[in-house]
Amino acid sequence: MVWAIADPALNAYVGSAGAVGQPWPHLAQVLRVERQRLLLRAGAVVKREREVTYAITSRPPPQAAAPQLARHLRGHWGIENRAHYVRDVVFDEDRCQVRSGAAPQVLAASRNLAIALVRRAGYPSVAPALRTLAGRPAAAVRLVLAGEHP
Repeated sequence: MVWAIADPALNAYVGSAGAVGQPWPHLAQVLRVERQRLLLRAGAVVKREREVTYAITSRPPPQAAAPQLARHLRGHWGIENRAHYVRDVVFDEDRCQVRSGAAPQVLAASRNLAIALVRRAGYPSVAPALRTLAGRPAAAVRLVLAGEHP
């Protein structure tokens, strides 16, 4: 559930709370986002979790009402789950110790390319596809050069 507040006094207060002490010039709305999650086991609810977070936007209410903002937030998490989760879990990116020069960006771009190639080739899941291609180097080369699903 998303509540959007477009109150000039609140916007001025929120912006002035930072290190500079001045209102953010483009802040239009403050959002309160409430998420609920149910943990199910055998069809029964064993745990309820509730999380409240806050967000800001520069879009005024006529351009972005609460339902639209909720869709944008869900879209953001869709991207997060689809791309970053795969990079974090399948490639174990968070434990990578490459941190200097352009190498981190090159590795991230390489991982993104691998994910895109595997998805474009029609594999249903990234991890099993990478395991399959690791054992079939000729198929991996065909995928990179021609985008062919082996």
